[in-house]
Amino acid sequence: MSDSKTLRPVIEHTPFQTQPTQNVHGWERIGSVAGGVVMVGKGLRRGGIFGLIQVAIGGVALARGFTGHSSLKDKLEQGRQEMNAVRTKIERAGEELKNLKTRAEVAAEKAVKTAG
Repeated sequence: MSDSKTLRPVIEHTPFQTQPTQNVHGWERIGSVAGGVVMVGKGLRRGGIFGLIQVAIGGVALARGFTGHSSLKDKLEQGRQEMNAVRTKIERAGEELKNLKTRAEVAAEKAVKTAG
């Protein structure tokens, strides 16, 4: 098992560990708090199952705004970084193939010249 893949824990942090870094800033954070307050208020007024769903979504938005951290945004950024790493590897492989093709063409020309 010499894979470079690492196992990630299901629980990302516990109360005794340091909190994750902030990845929500400025207006985005203010918008999350404002949107959360609106959603919680609408959900409480609405009531029922749909009101409960609105309260839950508003609570998540409030937590995002107050803590300045979004796990979803973290995962999206992680995926973007992995995609960029794969893109870089593909570009390097393309350059290698181009170099190999050039070398093969040069070697083929030399072989034709020496045989002829």
